[in-house]
Amino acid sequence: MEKLEKFLMPVANVLSKNKVLSAIRDGFLITVPITIVGSIFLLISNFPIAGYEEFMAGIFGAGWDGYLGRVTAISFDCVALLGVLSIGYCYSREKGLENRIAGAVVALVSFLIITPQYSMVEAEGLSEAIKVSGFKFTFLGTAGMFLAMITAIVAVEIFSWAMKKNLVIKLPDGVPPAVMESFAALIPAGITMIVFFLLGIVFSFTSFEYAHYFIYQVLQAPLVGLGRLGGFEVIYQFLSTLFWFFGINGPAVTNTIFAPIHKVLTVENYEAAKAGLEMTNIFTSGFSDFFCNFGGGGSTLALVIMMAFFAKSSRLKTLGKLSLPAGIFGINEPIIFGLPIVLNPLMAIPFILTPVANTILGYIATVTHIMPITNGAQLPWTTPIVFSGWLVTGSFMGSVVQIVMLAMDFAIYYPFFRMLDSKYLSEESETKNQTDELDDLSFDDLSLD
Repeated sequence: MEKLEKFLMPVANVLSKNKVLSAIRDGFLITVPITIVGSIFLLISNFPIAGYEEFMAGIFGAGWDGYLGRVTAISFDCVALLGVLSIGYCYSREKGLENRIAGAVVALVSFLIITPQYSMVEAEGLSEAIKVSGFKFTFLGTAGMFLAMITAIVAVEIFSWAMKKNLVIKLPDGVPPAVMESFAALIPAGITMIVFFLLGIVFSFTSFEYAHYFIYQVLQAPLVGLGRLGGFEVIYQFLSTLFWFFGINGPAVTNTIFAPIHKVLTVENYEAAKAGLEMTNIFTSGFSDFFCNFGGGGSTLALVIMMAFFAKSSRLKTLGKLSLPAGIFGINEPIIFGLPIVLNPLMAIPFILTPVANTILGYIATVTHIMPITNGAQLPWTTPIVFSGWLVTGSFMGSVVQIVMLAMDFAIYYPFFRMLDSKYLSEESETKNQTDELDDLSFDDLSLD
């Protein structure tokens, strides 16, 4: 444990304090409310109940779901566009820029400069495809995700460099601050845009033609391919819980690397479903959030339930009852730091093993078609068990698998829970039987004379 701590603590510090990774992580967090709202519209238009679509069509008429699809499409098909803006803003904050929104806007414009601005479209009645001006959702969605991250970082880096070199237009005192900030950003923005303009020209002379195709083939496709491998989610869950065991917020560290891959896999499933194609990605954000951990990191919901209803020691029973409401909604800091689980050798094995076991069981249930693949809907991670399994798969079998997993979690945690309960019960008995020396003191013979 000491060797692990010496190795993990520096790694966690490097990852959590790295400005680039922090900006990417926080940038994706900014987009979460948008994708959740889009997912709600997606669920309303595809609610997992037989006869639902016909019922809604009878009330609102044919094509009623088309209106909802507008919100869903913007939330998912423009995820790269949202990402470059939010990551640009967060990296501007990390670089200490006062005008953060300027950095975000410059990142957005830089991304659009190197994005194809026309496409060839085949139309009925025409023998040849025609050139149409406009940005394709293909480049603004998952296919442009990794380029959006890289563009945001590079653009803000150039913009920040120019600002710190004082390459700005200075206006006299008395000019309104908004005008002064606008002119101050003029030259740095121009330098950044020229760099990406030249970059676009360079790529036009290569076989890739555009930076989008280069990044997708060289970087994004291989990384997403790793996300489809069976061991991907197991590694993610193992590392996240291992960091939690040492008191480090695991997902805050690991999501800097794994979250973009989860995001791409999730949106790819949504796009496949929208196009009427088969969804193939198992390890989506929904799978990670709702089939690997119940009650927070380490999947401690089973442990909390046992503590609340089956513990004999007052310490565990009280802590369990206090932690159960939060645990149902995926919050388990009271258990991690109050039990504690952090650096508790007795709880290390079940805490790290349980999410891995859930992941493997969920993978088996999916590949054997016991439950459907998780769809592109992204629910709040606080959605309780049973409801989340049903909504994220569109089938009650998702809820059944969750219940089976919870039962397995009980079995894994139970022997360790019993040992800890016995230990605390013994300590409470010893404390109860001990007498305080102050109890034997008497003031009967005390005289003020």
